[in-house]
This record gives sequence, C-alpha cells and structure tokens, in this order.
Amino acid sequence: MADQKLPTPVEWLDSRLGVLGSGAKKNGSGGIRKVYPEHWSYLLGEVALYSFVILILTGIFLTFWFKPSMGEVEYQGSYGLLKGLHMSEAYASTLDITFDIRGGLLVRQMHHWAAVLFIASMMVHLLRTFFTGAFRKPRELNWVIGFTMLFLGIIEGFIGYGLPDDLLSGTGLRITNGMIQASPVIGTYLNFFIFGGEFPGSTFVPRFFTVHVLLLPGLLLALTAAHLFLIVYHKHTQWAGPGRTEKNVVGYPFFPDYVAKAGGFFFVVFGVTTLMGALMQINPVWLYGPYNPAEVTAGSQPDWYMGWLEGSVRIMPGFESHFWGITLSWNLLIPALIVPPAFVTLVALYPFIEGWITGDKREHHLLDRPRDAPTRTGIGVAFIVFYALLWMGGGNDLIATHFGVSLNHVTWFLRFAVVLGPIIGFWVARRWAISLQRADRDRLMHGLETGVIVRSPEGKYTEKHQTISRYESDTLTARETIEPYEVGPETDDNGVRAPRRVLNKARAALSRFYYADVVQKPTAQEIEAAHSGDEIHELTEDTETYREVASGDGGRGDQ
Repeated sequence: MADQKLPTPVEWLDSRLGVLGSGAKKNGSGGIRKVYPEHWSYLLGEVALYSFVILILTGIFLTFWFKPSMGEVEYQGSYGLLKGLHMSEAYASTLDITFDIRGGLLVRQMHHWAAVLFIASMMVHLLRTFFTGAFRKPRELNWVIGFTMLFLGIIEGFIGYGLPDDLLSGTGLRITNGMIQASPVIGTYLNFFIFGGEFPGSTFVPRFFTVHVLLLPGLLLALTAAHLFLIVYHKHTQWAGPGRTEKNVVGYPFFPDYVAKAGGFFFVVFGVTTLMGALMQINPVWLYGPYNPAEVTAGSQPDWYMGWLEGSVRIMPGFESHFWGITLSWNLLIPALIVPPAFVTLVALYPFIEGWITGDKREHHLLDRPRDAPTRTGIGVAFIVFYALLWMGGGNDLIATHFGVSLNHVTWFLRFAVVLGPIIGFWVARRWAISLQRADRDRLMHGLETGVIVRSPEGKYTEKHQTISRYESDTLTARETIEPYEVGPETDDNGVRAPRRVLNKARAALSRFYYADVVQKPTAQEIEAAHSGDEIHELTEDTETYREVASGDGGRGDQ
C-alpha cells in the first residue's frame, strides 16, 4: 500500500503543501535552528511584512477618531480656511485628526507612507521572485498567494484612499464609478450595491470602512500566515555558489542570528517610515476640500499604484457599439475591464505556463540569475515596460504641461508605445541576457583578459589570461543544461497514435522559442581542453582565500 501511486491531484498538492504529512520528513530539524540564507534581496519581503505591521498599528490609532459617516456637519475645527463649510463627518474627522489630535498628522502620514511602502516592496519582491525563478516547483502556490496579497493590498490602498471623502479621492471614485457602470448588464446593479444608490450615495464611506479595517486586513493576515508557513515548509531559496546545492541551505540559524537581525531591521523600517511621515507631506486633504460631485480637482492623480489603470483609460480611443438596446463603451471596457484582468491573470498563472512550456517537473531551490533564463527575463522586462507606459499615461496631462508639448501628441505616442514598447523591451533584454551568457562562457573557458602580451620561443604572440576564482567558477556553472521539450514519436510500440498530438506540437514549438539561442554552459572536458591551449595564470591567493571561506562556516549553518 505504501508503494501505491497517489492520484495526480493529491500527489501535486502533497509535493507543494505536505497534505499527507510529508512536511515533517521534508523539514528535518526545523525549529529555532532552521537556517536562513543571507542576501540583501531577501529584505524586500521583510520590508513588506514590517510595513503591514506598521499599517495595522497606525490604523488602530486612526480608528479611535475617524468617523465613517457621510452625515453632513458644519466644520468648526482649527483649520480656518474651511471653517463654517458643510462637509461629511468623515472629512471633518480627518481634519480633526490632522489638526486637533496630538500626533494625528504624523500617524496619518505614517499610515499613508506605510501603504506606499507595503505595495512597492511587494511589487519589487515579486519582480525579484520572477527574475530569479523562485516561483518554480514547489513554490507555484506561494507565488499565487503573494500575487493575491499584492492585488488585495492595491484594493485596500485604494479604498483607504477614498475614506477621507475629500475632493481628490472623490474624483478617483467618480472614475471608478464610470468603469463599474460600463460593465454590460450588471453595471448599474453593481454600482447601486457598492455606493448604496446613485453615485455618490450616502453609505459608501461606512461600507468602505468595514471592508478596509475588517475584511481585507483579515484576508491579508491569513494569506501572510499561509505565505510564511510555505516559506518555512519549502525552505528558503538561495543563490548558487560553492557548497550550495538543491538539497541544502547555507546561512544563519533562525535563533539567535536571524531573530536579532530581523528585529533590528523592523525598527529600521519603523524609523524610516516615521521620518517620512514627519518630514515628507503626503495627501494634504485640507488643500482639496470636501468632495462635491459637481467639482473636479484640476491635475488630479491617484496614488502611484493605481496610475497604470487610469493611464489605460486615458490613452484608449473613445468608441462604443450598440446591440439590442445595450450600449458597450469599448473605451472603458477594454482598458478597465478586459486588459487589467487579462494582465493580472497572466502574471498570476505564469509559473504554471512556464512549467507547461518547458516540461520541467524538477524541484528548484537554487535561484537563477536573470541572464540564465533569457526568455523569462525578456518577458519580465516586457511586463515592466507595459506597466510603466500605462503608468505614464495616467499623467499624460502633467507630462504635456510640464514639458510644453501637445496633450494629443503625448496620448498618440503612448497608444503606439504601449504596443511596440513591450516587444522592443523583450527583444533587447533577451539579447542582452544571451550576450552575458556568452561572456560567462568565455570567462569559464579562457579566464580573464589581462592585457599582457607574451611571445613564445617560436615567435607566436598570445595574451596571458588569468583564471577566475573557484567561487566565481562554481557560481557560473551552477545552472543546469537546457533541454527543450520534445514531442516524441507519433505512435507507440503498438501503432496507437499519441494523444493530444497537436497540443504537444504547439508546446514543443513554444519550448524551442523559450530556449532559442540560449548558450549552454561548457562541460568539464571543454573547460579542460580550452585551458590546455591557453596561457593561464593561476590566482593561487584568491583560490586559497575561497578555500578558507568555504571550509569554515564563520558562524553560519548548513541545513
């Protein structure tokens, strides 16, 4: 029974989550002696985690005085320019927190800056995970969890941005209202459900408040716990190097080393956020005034993480269609309700797409350098260029006014650039990565050029090369030999035609494209043959230094 093969879905889940209790075998010693590798890029995830903690702490403070109500009051607070003006209780309480509660402005700005850092650090952390291949088996689910956290964080930030009920946030909500109403059939119903009536309604602030302080934080806390559990279960990925394999982790133990460093880094993040809240003004709602549906803030811009969505709407040509009494506004449907969900879905499912194309079913615990996967790197750069151009579109009016160019020219340029830019970015990044692979192969085969020309007794002139250190050599040769997916024979031994032949041919074609022009690492025999024909100068001092570092853990662990 122990040798019986598990159903494929159960086996897949067990390899990722340990649903059958295989986690104990996989984690070995675990506990406080669990080893964590050391690299600056691992701090990106910690910045996100600590920013989330700061958001919770500052959010608790703000809930003591914020009034999530759209009831109308006459402002009689400390800010003289708005005194006597009618506004919602939400906006009035925001002004009270800012000007009348001791430390209120500091905490408000800390809360806003922590939200910006939370989303920014998650984005950069996901980029690092993408470009290094840390999402591969068995961490595909953790990629989906992390991306879901980013998506929920953006929604959480946008909802919190709308709570003060000022003119700027109201303008953003008005744009959202238009996007919702553009949804065929369900648009008006969904709009009434969210806003409690015709926009702006009278209940959206209390509804948003409940979602902002209860629902989304609860989901984020649950996903954070699941994310950290899977990190502990699967162990950390690590960069390739001497002594590092797919079956060990080289680094520092959880206690006391990692605990001390993580605790100190939390206070660094907290301190920097406090300085930003104290010295860098953000979202000065008192300058905008209360929201009025009849007014629009000139030059209004959303928080940066929503800029790409607004940009997609701004640069889309305006056209619509009419079918059976239904109007389809394509200028909103495509940029707001088709392109963003498609983009988000593609990014979320990318680990499974790449795994299917490459046919790679192995577990990966060593990270790739971006140059080691040129096509993946090109795809990542294409995503970044696409996002950046849409983000620029969200500020097309400011670009036009600041640089003194026509708004129409900026918009038309972005319409073409958002299509051509990702293609160009993909090609440049991919060729760049392949060139770096060739440079690495040359260093392995022939060493580094010294510029020293020597003459042999036979009169032959050659350049003296020096070998790279063993540390660098091990790093460059850590990547595996690439083998594209092959279709296989059309029929089996019994003459039965192989199933899904057309699909497998498409998969093989995509695999060949994915691995096209990739420079394979040289074999040991090729390196030895190349060195025997070159003038090589050994760096014995560097080699001995490497051996001393590799032989002693210097306080590090190896799990």
